[in-house]
Amino acid sequence: MKQEGQFRKSLNLFDATAIAMGSMIGSGIFIVSADIARNVGAPGWLLVVWIIAAVMTIMAAASYGELSGMMPRSGGVYVYLREAYSPLFGFLYGWTLFLVIQTGIIAAVGMAFAKFSGVIIPWISEANVLFEAGPVKIHTTLLVTIASILFLTWINTLGIREGKRVQNVFTYSKVLILLILIALGIYIAGQAGHSIFQSTGFWDAARFENGAFIPITGSALVLAIGISMVGALFSSDAWYNITFASEEVINPRKTIARSVILGTMVVGVLYILTNLVYVMGLPVRGLPYGASVIDRGIAFAGEDRVGTAFISGIFGRNAEMLMAVVVMISTFGCNNGIILSGARVYYAMARDNLFFSRTGRLNRKGVPAFGLWIQAGWSILLCLTGTYSQLLDYVIFAALLFFMMTIGAIFVLRIKWPDRERSFKAIGYPVIPALYILLCLTIVIILLIHKPLFTWPGLIIVLSGVPVYFIWKRVSGGSR
Repeated sequence: MKQEGQFRKSLNLFDATAIAMGSMIGSGIFIVSADIARNVGAPGWLLVVWIIAAVMTIMAAASYGELSGMMPRSGGVYVYLREAYSPLFGFLYGWTLFLVIQTGIIAAVGMAFAKFSGVIIPWISEANVLFEAGPVKIHTTLLVTIASILFLTWINTLGIREGKRVQNVFTYSKVLILLILIALGIYIAGQAGHSIFQSTGFWDAARFENGAFIPITGSALVLAIGISMVGALFSSDAWYNITFASEEVINPRKTIARSVILGTMVVGVLYILTNLVYVMGLPVRGLPYGASVIDRGIAFAGEDRVGTAFISGIFGRNAEMLMAVVVMISTFGCNNGIILSGARVYYAMARDNLFFSRTGRLNRKGVPAFGLWIQAGWSILLCLTGTYSQLLDYVIFAALLFFMMTIGAIFVLRIKWPDRERSFKAIGYPVIPALYILLCLTIVIILLIHKPLFTWPGLIIVLSGVPVYFIWKRVSGGSR
């Protein structure tokens, strides 16, 4: 296989952490708390959902470090599953990543970027339909989504240095913005003498159903928390994308582990504090047709834009416009990190003769340009065929299946490769990795039972890769 370029080691700890954090912080932190509020209906439980998501994500990152230290190769999770189980399981991950996980997130975050652009430019609206053919509607929101995906893809074909510069600027800008938002919220609440922890109803869980909030306890509350985890985990997803670009990281055996642990810890704390100021400034419950942002609360923020509702409730309409710019910066940077890293998995698959051979070649800038473009093409197709919430459910369910398998790979490789050098060992092994798998399994079962229309398609997509694997293997001559 002819290779026109080679990977360039350009990513230090600062850059790698930017990719980990930047890929996590997108639109979710500004949107999904509305759905969580409708499920649990109380400030305490809304915060609990975000705390659980943060803890689970940090637990996973602390375990992934062992795998990245042993196998610092492009493809990351794909390589871990291939080596721990078999090339089939590696392929199923790459197949699902391409069909749903990576491209689905790119599509969803791109839609969020365009949706918030519409706050500033009214022309950008799903109501502004430019072309319609059957179920497919090309509206201006979709047009902006597609343009953003194509632009970021082009930037990343220019080389890893160009991609990381964009990532660093946008990641650390949005971290600073979140810190300012948190500081403002805490200061204003302090000036007003408001303390949510002393308010009545802090732990009075309720689910919005048939036009009203219905109190829930016991198993119903556990179920509501499990369903709510979809949004919180989606918002915390993609931190592991830096493992996909392992061969471009300086001293990857140590740098990757440090970057994902540091990145997930920082983002987890930011997310919890951001939701803390949300519940300081807005009631969790509200009325669907409330006259003001306070009346609608977190649960019924306009188009689920909780971040925008929070700021506009304090500073008025102009601040709402400012918040829209903040979310645009956040989602733009998020998609850059996801687009940058995803093509490295397809590159690794192609080198194993399990994907289009051209994706296994690097351009003269040292990046898998063809992989970047086919990733963009499929992401755009998903934009044409699904809504934000559907993509969210498909993505997180498929991702949870592979999270469990990847953490399980630590146990497998401890047996399979007992003497392999481990520059970093999973923290709290075997308790923390086992607990993480158990938590993921609980959420998966809840979603399979209570969100079958979204989760079963995700499972079918994963399993559809089995015949494709054997067909591809036979046609191409096999893996490796």
